[in-house]
Amino acid sequence: MEKLVESLDIPSDAVVIKSSDIYELLESVEDKKLIVVVSKGPSGKRIDKPVTAYVNTQPSKIAEMIIDYVVRSFASRRPSLIPFVLENRSLLSLAEYLYRRRSKSLKTLYSYIYYIERYSRWMNMAPDKLIQSCFDKDGLRDERAIAEREKALDLWLGELESVGLTPQTLNIAKASIKTFYEVNGISIRTPKTGRIVTTYHDRAPTPEELQKIIEIADLRGKVIVSMLALGGFRIGTLAKLKYRHVKHDLEKGITPIHIHVEAAITKGKYHDYDTFVGAEAVEYLKLYFEQRRKGTEKIPPENITDESPLIRAYSKEVKPLTEKQISRIVHELYLRAGLCSRVGKSRYDLRAHSLRKYFRTQLAALGLPSDYIEYMMGHTISTYHDIKMKGVEFLRNIYASSGLSIKPKTRIGKLEMLKEFARLLGLNPERVVLEEALSKPWRTVVAPAERAEEHISILQEKIRSLLGINREQLIFGSR
Repeated sequence: MEKLVESLDIPSDAVVIKSSDIYELLESVEDKKLIVVVSKGPSGKRIDKPVTAYVNTQPSKIAEMIIDYVVRSFASRRPSLIPFVLENRSLLSLAEYLYRRRSKSLKTLYSYIYYIERYSRWMNMAPDKLIQSCFDKDGLRDERAIAEREKALDLWLGELESVGLTPQTLNIAKASIKTFYEVNGISIRTPKTGRIVTTYHDRAPTPEELQKIIEIADLRGKVIVSMLALGGFRIGTLAKLKYRHVKHDLEKGITPIHIHVEAAITKGKYHDYDTFVGAEAVEYLKLYFEQRRKGTEKIPPENITDESPLIRAYSKEVKPLTEKQISRIVHELYLRAGLCSRVGKSRYDLRAHSLRKYFRTQLAALGLPSDYIEYMMGHTISTYHDIKMKGVEFLRNIYASSGLSIKPKTRIGKLEMLKEFARLLGLNPERVVLEEALSKPWRTVVAPAERAEEHISILQEKIRSLLGINREQLIFGSR
């Protein structure tokens, strides 16, 4: 089998031209070649055997940018693929395309290279050789060779299908190879794959299940679960949040807390958006930052600044949790709570992403219009600018009016009695309150006690109107 990457001896004249948290970039003085040495993972922990690789391109600022993109895409999952990418010019071209022309997603580059590496090994040819073989000695397209590559791709996809890969996975594999060829100047026809059918379904947890998870989680775990469930964040976005995102409202005691998510920390980096987290998450955040300031057995006392990670790793050095670490924490909580059921060979019906689904399904059940839910989840929608122009306080009010929470509501008080009475009359009390909030965007209600009184007044007025009675005839308890 052809060797896909070369072994490396670092030249004695190589000097460090860039040093990052997980790797160093060196340049050979004599031949100007770039060399990457990766010695740490994203968590800062040293890896057993440093990964080294020549970079098959000339030194430049763009080259440094793409090298950083490549290293960070593979350092946590498969560092061995770093030389495979950096030593093949065709893969560097693919990485530059994904970084400069697409979303800069680390996951996308990883996924593409994962399938290209499998395809290269199956073809027994390095990526650069695959591209070179599609041109003749004069640099013109070799149509016969390209036709052979098209047939080979069809056979390879057939082999993947024979080992149980789903149509959706086959489409990802096919798209990876097609894009690889096209970025390097070769258009190929790809075979059709089967109709995509969702094979594995995950579900949203119930409030009772979430409460069970909250009860067994440590304080950091409570913050993670409540932020995902009540804020609707993607895991990757939650991992990038800083203290400054919650500082203003948290320190002023404003609930629900408004969190403005910049485009730079969203999945596609297309636009910013606003979301909120309710009282349960706020309480856990307060306790969590108090704990961090004092220090614990796992972490020393911390000076919280605007740029402190919202959720940090248990280490002496202050570092944010990675997306992978957050997913693992949530999965382990599911397992400890006895909530996970296997779906297929390697998947579960509850995933970390299921907490985001909880946000959507609960708000929908509580009567919040779908466009507002999609906006608060960071999705691109046709009414994006219309909703954004309504302002933070309007959005805060309708979020608060929805009553989204984790803990099942068991306390019977004045407001709860009114809600029960409203239900007996055929009303949906949550929808009544929400519709009132939507109709009066100028209202700003942030204190929980003030909000409860507001909801009582709204329900009393609705019930009076329905029954045709005057203001004094409807009394539930005393103010």
